[in-house]
Amino acid sequence: MTASQAILQGLAADGGLFVPTKIPSLDISLETLSGMSYQETAYEVMKLFLTDFTEEELKSCINCAYDKKFDTEVIVPMARVEDAYYLELFHGSTIAFKDMALSILPYLMTTAAKKNQIKNEIVILTATSGDTGKAALAGFADVPGTKIIVFYPKDGVSPVQEKQMVTQKGDNTHVIGIRGNFDDAQNGVKAIFGDEEMKKELLEAGFQFSSANSINIGRLVPQIVYYVYACAKLLESNELQKGDKINVVVPTGNFGNILAAYYAKQMGLPIGKLICASNDNKVLYDFFRTGEYDRNRPFILTTSPSMDILISSNLERLLYRIAGEDAQKDLELMELLKTEGRYEITSEMKKQLADFCGYYASEKEAAAKIAGTYENTGYVMDTHTAVAACAYEKYVKDTQDHTRTVIVSTASPYKFTRSVMEAIDKKQYGGMTDFELIDKLAAISGTEVPGAIEEIRTALVRHKKVCEVNGMKQAVREFLGVE
Repeated sequence: MTASQAILQGLAADGGLFVPTKIPSLDISLETLSGMSYQETAYEVMKLFLTDFTEEELKSCINCAYDKKFDTEVIVPMARVEDAYYLELFHGSTIAFKDMALSILPYLMTTAAKKNQIKNEIVILTATSGDTGKAALAGFADVPGTKIIVFYPKDGVSPVQEKQMVTQKGDNTHVIGIRGNFDDAQNGVKAIFGDEEMKKELLEAGFQFSSANSINIGRLVPQIVYYVYACAKLLESNELQKGDKINVVVPTGNFGNILAAYYAKQMGLPIGKLICASNDNKVLYDFFRTGEYDRNRPFILTTSPSMDILISSNLERLLYRIAGEDAQKDLELMELLKTEGRYEITSEMKKQLADFCGYYASEKEAAAKIAGTYENTGYVMDTHTAVAACAYEKYVKDTQDHTRTVIVSTASPYKFTRSVMEAIDKKQYGGMTDFELIDKLAAISGTEVPGAIEEIRTALVRHKKVCEVNGMKQAVREFLGVE
């Protein structure tokens, strides 16, 4: 199967995830990359994976995606704070890292549809824990030949995240809250993808499904780019010397972002440790410590809701690699997860995880990190980034490894303003409205309120539908007018 076909399909016919047949090696030096723009770097990385896209097609997708919708010219700035580098992935139109991939996915998908002579309307079906939803909606809104349906946990996202989604414009957009958590939404979407009868019914009506979740390989490949870019820019600024390694800390939920870092390392990027940071839903922390993945535990709602996940879908792609690319072994583990809620990898597989280590931060620890960093430096981070910063601190304390470290900052503090401001001083800020808190954050941080926040202050709520998990299929039929 070609890359364009995999992007269009989203999920394999058997319910599995698409992976590259091999991880390519970077065919250009970091020294050469260090002088390149983000767009130029993106082409050099993505051409190695998306091999059936022409140079003209891929460069067109890249240039359309990474344009003035980002509020910094460099697209991905890095902030040196204390002894770490914060890779700020939140300067796009929805102020979260999902913009980095979801700005380009609509262009990849519509290009792929033309390449493959697809006449059906593409229906993007996505579950979100908060950020993917808005970024996907913004990317696909009013894109000809597409419709997008986003499911989110009604009581499991921040007020700003919800407002961003339910005010989304675009006749082809539809947002539905579900009475359940993110895992319920994700399982419901997978069930729709796996319903052959429904798929046939919609094909006859002129529709075909695809996904904007990180299960889509077209989401994963663009995420590799910013790790390559970060290394190159550290080299350019002499913060990194030739032959040096960096460690990477990633706040992790669905495992796509840290998997992209792993793929970057496999391509030859000088990455040492991949530090997987979890919140109180520490299923990945336990997996890296024990080799056992067990989702049979209470689901905890935290102030870092994009990480409130117990089924990390992209881990399936890592398991495939560490099982020696044994698809049957992967399938067996996924079946165990589905039927028993747990699985355990072999000792041989566990040895292949030496690049990774897991740490987690409690709610109290993350809040203290936000407050402490602000007090010491004036830098304000969001709740997810704070989890990663705590994990980094614990890792250094345990290992005394002082390798230069990049902490992946996945969202703007403005996206989780109440949690951030109450962490800094609950007594002072606890009684304010959300938008009063936003203005106060701008004042204390010396930063401008992002346009993504300004536009929802008075925006009209356009999407009000809420359904049970077992009503998701019917909700899709109703929106598409297929009864």
